[in-house]
Amino acid sequence: MGLGPFDPSNPDQPPPGYSSPGRLERVLRAGKFAVTAELNPPDSADPRDVYERALVLGEVCDAINATDASGANTHMSSIGICSLLSNAGYSPVMQISCRDRNRIAIQGDVLGAAAIGVCSILCLTGDGVQAGDQPGAKPVFDLDSISLLETIRTMRDASRFLSGRPLTTPPKVFLGAAANPFAPPYDFRPLRLAKKIAAGAQFVQTQYCYDIARLETYMERVRDMGLDKRCFILVGVGPLASARAARWIRGNVPGVHIPDEIIARIEGAENQKIEGKRICIELIQAIREIKGVAGIHLMAYRQEELVSEIIIESGVRGGRRSHDHHKRARKTIEHKEII
Repeated sequence: MGLGPFDPSNPDQPPPGYSSPGRLERVLRAGKFAVTAELNPPDSADPRDVYERALVLGEVCDAINATDASGANTHMSSIGICSLLSNAGYSPVMQISCRDRNRIAIQGDVLGAAAIGVCSILCLTGDGVQAGDQPGAKPVFDLDSISLLETIRTMRDASRFLSGRPLTTPPKVFLGAAANPFAPPYDFRPLRLAKKIAAGAQFVQTQYCYDIARLETYMERVRDMGLDKRCFILVGVGPLASARAARWIRGNVPGVHIPDEIIARIEGAENQKIEGKRICIELIQAIREIKGVAGIHLMAYRQEELVSEIIIESGVRGGRRSHDHHKRARKTIEHKEII
């Protein structure tokens, strides 16, 4: 995954060998351990609700994911959040779920996103509508995550829509996908990753990791297949607030495996939330040592301050600071600029 020099005088053009001019791709291709996190979308039309959360994450993250109606629940749209983040100088990762839009709408969204400065896109099939609070909604699923990757790669690399009609200016985007090493059948998971890479995935963000042994087994197979040389792997992590919460997640969130010893440790702690935070920090430090892992993706629903504390205390950035674009966002808030 070769390198090319970044030209700061021409920030909108990808360096040689790069797909995008975005910060996340630059950090990963430079061999630095990347840190991304999710910005939990507001149930609001006020841009300050986005900026105030981004201010916390922007100080410690290389890129910020804007979720796309995750869990099949309506929130501010991913492309709307990405517009706000891009305007404030952050590096957003736009998530696209295939559940709600067909290929015509999705291809238009990709062009619109690239036009406002989105450089990274995470391709997801999406949760079924029955998972959310509007189960009567009509699902689309015109594409799935693999065909979505192929679609955007075609737009980027062949400069054409799926119909064959040419694009005058293709989207310069870094393509990502989700992966889950922790759900059976375990032997299939590296093969599934290989299919996503073949479809165009250049980075993946995984489901929550609470089982280092299982991750190590997965990564051993990934390395044997040479997939870590073809794709950047960011492992998902997140703090557990209590033993009760951990049991609920294990029983209700597909693909999340939390070992009994983790739950027992939290349950036996004097302060379960602090212990959950401590475990998350330890997991990050252990994950960083696994060969082939390129970074972490931290998820904690509406707990941006806690995310920042965990990243700082883990030392995973090695003293490296993110860009100071959070200052630009603060200025945007203070002047009440509306996009």
